[in-house]
Amino acid sequence: MFKKLFAQTFVYGIATVLPRMLSFLLLPLYTDILATAGFGEVTVIFSWFALFNVLLAYGMETAFFRFYSNSPNRQKVVATSLWSIAASTFVFVLIAAMALPSLSSLTDIKLEYLGYAIAIMGLDALVVIPFAKLRAEGRPMKYAVLKTANVGLNLGLNILFLVGLPYWASVEGPIDAAVNASLALGADASFTADPILENSASIRQWLGGLYRPNFEIAYIFIANTIASASTFIWLSGQYKGLRFGFDTALFKRMLRYAFPVMIAGIAFTINEVFDKILLAKLLPEAVAASELGKYAACYKLALFMTLFATAFRMGIEPFFFSHAKSKNPQRAYAVITQYFVIFGSVIFLGVLVYIDLIKTLFIRNSSYWEAIEVVPIILLASLFLGIYHNLSVWYKVTDQTHYGAYISIGGAVITLVVNFIGIPIIGYYAAAIATLAAYGSMAMASYFIGRKKYPINYPLGKIMGYLSAAVLLGSLSFYVFPGQMVLGNLFLGGFLLITAGLEFKNLKKLRSNED
Repeated sequence: MFKKLFAQTFVYGIATVLPRMLSFLLLPLYTDILATAGFGEVTVIFSWFALFNVLLAYGMETAFFRFYSNSPNRQKVVATSLWSIAASTFVFVLIAAMALPSLSSLTDIKLEYLGYAIAIMGLDALVVIPFAKLRAEGRPMKYAVLKTANVGLNLGLNILFLVGLPYWASVEGPIDAAVNASLALGADASFTADPILENSASIRQWLGGLYRPNFEIAYIFIANTIASASTFIWLSGQYKGLRFGFDTALFKRMLRYAFPVMIAGIAFTINEVFDKILLAKLLPEAVAASELGKYAACYKLALFMTLFATAFRMGIEPFFFSHAKSKNPQRAYAVITQYFVIFGSVIFLGVLVYIDLIKTLFIRNSSYWEAIEVVPIILLASLFLGIYHNLSVWYKVTDQTHYGAYISIGGAVITLVVNFIGIPIIGYYAAAIATLAAYGSMAMASYFIGRKKYPINYPLGKIMGYLSAAVLLGSLSFYVFPGQMVLGNLFLGGFLLITAGLEFKNLKKLRSNED
């Protein structure tokens, strides 16, 4: 059981980590090209993306997993889910296209970018169920290839638009330089008549002609639109499932299950991205975009924890449902959570030990480094979020998803209150503290409610011990001994050795039980 879980988690980890790492490469590109204020503007738009993506999926992905795994007629589940998402997406795009000025005013997204945003959100919504179907069918390799191809195409187009076009539009490109150098050496001017050089120069001139100055943000969203459209085309064959028809009774049951998930998703998204939107609105206008850009760039350095938590969640979510009726599933859930905390603690400590190297690699523009002190807070918040997802198994397998909505709403309230009070006083530090407070409280609430609804004997002593040790050592490395790599390596190495020693017998026992 555990072998299968970790193998599946590894594949889904590759499927998640590789695309996001490719996407992470956009951070140095954007922070090199865009000023802090420009990156702040892009961040606000992507934050609205996250919120609308939840609304457009309205919990149907989780409902799909729940009903697909238990239904005797899986084709009907696929068809009903596809019809539902396709119809709602069509309605959204139609209404949004008719209300562009109002939507622009509501979101503070400029009209020149809003059309791209609507297209991207619509296309992304249409692939929610096809991707979920790949996961439910246990086809992680295809899932990984498609996800990686999407991000790879997006990355390539960003480089083309933001680096290639300005270069080719420069006064003297590489072909011009070759021609001018030859002429300077006394070569015949007929050199320029070489067909290969002429064709190369023509291509360069054509590409350079596509360049528009001060169009960088639009290029970013054009690249995203093309990548999203390509992914939809690759997955459009899944829509053959529409022919099995729409089941109204099934749809109503799925919607009842999905609605609390959607509410929880909205609340969760508020926790995840609304701090960026509020920073743009609550800080003084003269500095808001710039401060947001710094915060958003350094926030992304916690991606290592987010990647791990996301990969783990994608591996265990199908596992939770498929093993809910097995013998003593609570034991498996407890072990999984313990090792999640161990691996997460290692990542937390590792990032803080090597933070100077990481920030230099991914944010080369030092004007962004001012916000680097939020990284430990965001890392710990992301770890608590991962713990919460592990603890949330009880309400998912018992069909009590409304508790997930209540917990996420509570977290959202904390996020909003702390941000509204704190941002005008301490700026983006309040946003980071709000994120930690929200995710920490959600993990605690899920644990205490779960003890009554679906008791799981978690090894709290070990979990708290590993977590506390990692936070202590990470804080010492980051705040007390910054830049002391030798000492930081000793902290990290010592933590790894002690953890390995303590867990060796347990891992050996688990392995023997599996065999």
